[in-house]
Amino acid sequence: MIKALDKKIIRRLQEDISITANPYKEIADEFNMNEEELIHKVKDYNKSGILKRIGAILYHRKAGFNANAMVVWKIDEEDLDRVGSYMASINEVSHCYERKPCGSWNYNLYTMIHEKDRESCNKIIDNIACTVGAKDYRILYSTKELKKTSMKYFG
Repeated sequence: MIKALDKKIIRRLQEDISITANPYKEIADEFNMNEEELIHKVKDYNKSGILKRIGAILYHRKAGFNANAMVVWKIDEEDLDRVGSYMASINEVSHCYERKPCGSWNYNLYTMIHEKDRESCNKIIDNIACTVGAKDYRILYSTKELKKTSMKYFG
């Protein structure tokens, strides 16, 4: 059972975390606990499955990545794990995941690729397609960012 303090800590971890040498110390201070206690709690949340991860949000356009493409691929089922592992290993690929095809939309592997411009992005996509032998794929360039927030729990 999650206690009131745990809810407060989880609520706080959903917010921005300072970019400092000791960000968890700052949060621990907010709860009148020491940094080690807070880190122990965070590790416990992770072990128990309450907390999956703590991650950074990169505002890729502000960072200079102006070509952001979702590429949808039709990959043979027997090659999916191998191809997916390869694509996920590429630095410019931030996301790589499987989806079940639906109706006439028969693409089953999705990647997000970020680059400075479309020409560079297209070169990466071409290299991936050539390396894995993919012939059936579509490139969907994003035109604007709509959301950069995560789900909030214990609102």
